[in-house]
Amino acid sequence: MSALADLIPAAYVAVLGLASLHGAHRVQVLAGYLRTRRQQPAPRAVPADANLPVITVQLPIFNEETVVGRLVDAACRLDWPRDRLQVQILDDSTDGTTALARAQAEAWRRQGVDVTLLHRVDRVGFKAGALAAGLATARGDLIAIFDADFLPPPRFLREVHAHLHGQPDVGMVQARWGHLNEHANLLTRLSAVLLDGHFVLEHSYRNRTGRFFNFNGTAGIWRRVCIDEAGGWQHDTLTEDLDLSYRAQLAGWRFVYLRDLVVPAELPDSMRAFKAQQHRWAKGTLQTARKLLPTLLRAPLPWRVRTEALAHMTANLAYPLVLLLAALMPAAVLLRGQGNLARTLWIDLPVFLLATGSVAVFYAVAEAEAWGSLRGRAWRLPLTLALGAGMAVSQTRAVIAGLTSRDATFVRTPKAGDAGAHRYRVALDWTPLFELALSAWCAGGMVAAWRAGLWGSLPFMALFSFGFGYVGLASLLDRPPRTRAPAAEAEADPATTAPEPALNVAR
Repeated sequence: MSALADLIPAAYVAVLGLASLHGAHRVQVLAGYLRTRRQQPAPRAVPADANLPVITVQLPIFNEETVVGRLVDAACRLDWPRDRLQVQILDDSTDGTTALARAQAEAWRRQGVDVTLLHRVDRVGFKAGALAAGLATARGDLIAIFDADFLPPPRFLREVHAHLHGQPDVGMVQARWGHLNEHANLLTRLSAVLLDGHFVLEHSYRNRTGRFFNFNGTAGIWRRVCIDEAGGWQHDTLTEDLDLSYRAQLAGWRFVYLRDLVVPAELPDSMRAFKAQQHRWAKGTLQTARKLLPTLLRAPLPWRVRTEALAHMTANLAYPLVLLLAALMPAAVLLRGQGNLARTLWIDLPVFLLATGSVAVFYAVAEAEAWGSLRGRAWRLPLTLALGAGMAVSQTRAVIAGLTSRDATFVRTPKAGDAGAHRYRVALDWTPLFELALSAWCAGGMVAAWRAGLWGSLPFMALFSFGFGYVGLASLLDRPPRTRAPAAEAEADPATTAPEPALNVAR
């Protein structure tokens, strides 16, 4: 028992120290952003309409009945000469989405827009396979991509093209994601903060300081030659966008990020949908790390580029540490403290401030930069940290899968659309039970620590208890869809030796 009493606190302190490295990296990103915050990419003079290039707009969709109509409308309303605009609806759907997309395409063709529906009868490669299939018939040297839940503003193509024109070394330009339904519920308000941190601070910092950053799968434009020279779209990971981004930059292409060009998109408004999205991103990022990090770390690149790529691709390893902290903390605090408040404060509070306080400041600055002030938004910050901690169970599963599995089965994120009608739903798994158990465990630790006078550890345990409780309960109480829809959200990826995807092309 004595050995265990020494081992648990020691393990807790070690894990807490490792977790604080994540907070230290956030401090580095924040400092770099503030140092370069006045830098903005400068567009060049653009040619007259008669000399503009052909742009192909690709819209990859799969079972998107609730949003496909507004997506196609937004793409066809983009401000670009009609004779140099091609819209491809890359449809892998197995429900009524195809009929809706076909009707929409026919309506816009009657108005003079070149809209093509490409409906694949298999789903080889999922989204990556659809994008590659679309390139086979793409007319444009520039390729714009929008996911189903995005609504590009009419000036998008012109504003992005201004940063490609006259700069042949720029292979991709990425815009910032906005939020169509930020105020739908608590989850959308908190997940908006998480995305603002990524798009306002991380992307800006990486791009402005000469580090690599990634295309986010949508709301950007690629040079087709960049895609080709980087090896094309590949589907051996779940994050084909991250994979291609790093391969392209390793090949010498330069990327540009436009923080102030915002493309609104729909946030997941249910916990199960949010978990599915975050699980896919985390698993795919670790798969991409396994694939590319050895090459990247050996590449003749500046040290700052390689270390930031390492931090970027391995950031999700923080989730298993959070899970270990939640499991160890109540017992470790009581075993270590033995009623001595000073000993608890000496370790817990400084590391708490580094691991958690720095992250809170990071998101506070992101919100202030994105929205002009924190007024009416500051209350979200502690709850956002709790949400991040509460996701540790689901995300640890994703990390393990990303490190051990090559499976790239794509699970889509359901969208509600303007009407808020949920036609698709993510199945319930066992994780909420584990999350609620961890919430109760940390709550019990809070009571015991309070009685023992170990108040320095209470903020950490309160954050964990609320986070796990919120994520677990919201997963269990996920509202059913308003209308019955196909249950299957993912299908196994056919073997990579399968023939080229067959296409039904409706012009």
